[in-house]
Amino acid sequence: MTSKCNLPPSTKNISRRRFLRGAGVTLALPLLECMAQKSVATSSENLQPKRMLLISNNLGVLPKPFFPETTGTAYRLSPYLQELKEFTNDFTVFSGLSHPACEGGHSTENCFLTGARHPTSSGFRNTISLDQYAAEQLGRQTRFRTLNLGVNIDKANRSLSWTRDGVLLPAEDSPASIFKKMFIQGSAAKIKQRLHQLKRRGSILDAVSDSAQQLNKNLGRNDRARLDQYFTSIRELEQRLITAGEWEQNPKPKTDQPAPQDIVDRALLFDKFEQMLTMAILALQSDSTRIVTLMVDAFATPVFQLEDQVKSTTGYHSLSHHGLRANHLAQLEKADRRQMSLLRHSLKVLASVQDESSRLLDSTMVLYGSNMGDANTHDNTNLPILLAGGGFKHGQHLAFNREKNKPLCNLYVNILQKLGVESDHFGSSTGTLTGLNS
Repeated sequence: MTSKCNLPPSTKNISRRRFLRGAGVTLALPLLECMAQKSVATSSENLQPKRMLLISNNLGVLPKPFFPETTGTAYRLSPYLQELKEFTNDFTVFSGLSHPACEGGHSTENCFLTGARHPTSSGFRNTISLDQYAAEQLGRQTRFRTLNLGVNIDKANRSLSWTRDGVLLPAEDSPASIFKKMFIQGSAAKIKQRLHQLKRRGSILDAVSDSAQQLNKNLGRNDRARLDQYFTSIRELEQRLITAGEWEQNPKPKTDQPAPQDIVDRALLFDKFEQMLTMAILALQSDSTRIVTLMVDAFATPVFQLEDQVKSTTGYHSLSHHGLRANHLAQLEKADRRQMSLLRHSLKVLASVQDESSRLLDSTMVLYGSNMGDANTHDNTNLPILLAGGGFKHGQHLAFNREKNKPLCNLYVNILQKLGVESDHFGSSTGTLTGLNS
């Protein structure tokens, strides 16, 4: 059913550039397309806050040493998973998962947490990412709704975090800056200045009230509903600004961790990765946020240090197109094992921290994976996916059809529900994955 528009002839054709005006403020009109309703979900399953850390390397890992050859709870650890042996009962490895119709090699890197289809098609627009969707549903619970981090990241073109309108949210790549935001309390003068900036924004809708009412009464029912949704989203944004002002007045948490110094050398990929993992865990441990994304931009990484005094012979991307060359494969295996080692260390830290009555690991879901199933062939199916912690039933290899993959978004629904979001659908999901609940 189409929306009837009762605007007078002079204003019937509403331009995309049209504005509402008032009190020196201009507010652009929406495209009058329905916006998703937002709701705050609560979890009755567990009063303990749930958290998630979502990690992706956009060139993935070598498939053969990553995937186990056996399945179920009695599966035999693969060479890479041997690096995580002490946490066997704390993680699940998956095979046979991917995003349907999400093809195009490296073009899929921005779709890892969205599942958007056909990223190479003309006019492609990304969809909302898992972290931002969860943040929308849960509302502001911590100082930062989410933290979006990156290592060697091309900030203008790549991110794991995307808004509902498909807009890239740039990743923060400075550990020093993140540490300052989380733990360094500004002076009284700085806090006052920040509060003044927030207060000055006032209510945009109050300023354009007369103009909005005049337009609203001339619109049809459906367009009025769309405009109302648009205004609701602006009100919610304003409420978040008020909340931000309240957080400005709250003391920041304390930490014994020394402030990090940014590593500028892009060749020190794994040192930078380790720094960012430390910042991510500090953010979760201090309850500065409960949702963190971390993208390792291997594609943008030049010749890099594999181990002490040993560097790769070429950039990470070129290395990933190994063509079965033994030298390239050996270097990639070292790089992959270093990633597994860093993941093991992160799980160890999360397991060592007591969060009320249990380990921080038990309330934190750690997802590690990639948009690339096999970078050598630009294959975007059978993605390497590992999920640790979070209170799931672990210690297993959940294997699905490697030819007709299950949607990775099914796992994302499991994650959302465990996080406390009352949702049975996300992205390309067709349900949830069985075998994860205790």
